[in-house]
Amino acid sequence: MVQLVLILILSSGYLVGFSQGQLRVGFYGNTCPDAENIVRDVVGEAAASSKDVAPHLLRLHFHDCFVEGCEGSILIQNGTTAEKGAFGHQGLQGFDVIENAKAQLEAVCPGVVSCADIVALAARDAIVLANGPFYQVETGRRDGLVSDKSLADNMPDVGDSIQVLKTKFQQKGLTAKDLVVLSAAHTIGTTACFFMTNRLYNFPPNGGSDPSIDPQLLPELTSTCPKNGDVNARLPMDRGSGQTFDDQILRNIRSGFAVLRSDASLYEDEATRSAVDSYFGFLAPFLGPSFEQDFAAAMIKMGRIEVKTGSQGTIRRVCSAFN
Repeated sequence: MVQLVLILILSSGYLVGFSQGQLRVGFYGNTCPDAENIVRDVVGEAAASSKDVAPHLLRLHFHDCFVEGCEGSILIQNGTTAEKGAFGHQGLQGFDVIENAKAQLEAVCPGVVSCADIVALAARDAIVLANGPFYQVETGRRDGLVSDKSLADNMPDVGDSIQVLKTKFQQKGLTAKDLVVLSAAHTIGTTACFFMTNRLYNFPPNGGSDPSIDPQLLPELTSTCPKNGDVNARLPMDRGSGQTFDDQILRNIRSGFAVLRSDASLYEDEATRSAVDSYFGFLAPFLGPSFEQDFAAAMIKMGRIEVKTGSQGTIRRVCSAFN
């Protein structure tokens, strides 16, 4: 199946890549031919020392693209107004990996590879290291010139209703199916108890716990995140498979074992429920869609959100500061 995903994404990647102006597969083939290898090696080295690197880099790409597009604004450190300081971005990590890759690229190809592209490439490499699908990353993004935390006010949130989530994704050109498969990125990584408090102890409209939580799961969650406990304690977002990229999180969503409220809500809407179920029908292994292929396609699609190419934006010398 992974080989099939690779073949399909390779073929479709080149076709759609050239249709995106200067955003295309192999953009640095002549100007910095080792660019992707350098990023891959940096990510691999970082992942070897910490199992959390993969989900951090995947989340970083998502958060970058959903504010002002995939243009590296999430990386800027410009004081109290910096985008990375927004409430919706709290807990983001992986910045050091991006800066390390940028430093190595600058030593070989100064002023060529954008930070935005490094973020996109690093996310792909992180997915592969977590046993997820390989896909070709379209490159040619340039870095943005604005970083303001007020621009992150409309980030998707774990407390959003399914209708709000669908609207936020639609505003970025993403479908209900894209919402499902990109949410499935929660198959790797952890979340803080801070994001679980309302779901466990103050769920609207009457308080208490979210009734959609399976009775077997509830004590597991409250044990890790007791009322008035440590809000910084962490738990896997994918019960039973928190370190491996697979479809277990979608199985959990179907059975009431979703950890995050936003994931659970995917089974409360006809369009998103149908998308989840499409991977598990009787004939799904033979005639149904491929989760790996759909995830890779959705990542490519997300990576095109409001990109800057050509003469737009800039190429930063360091990723954390404007030139």
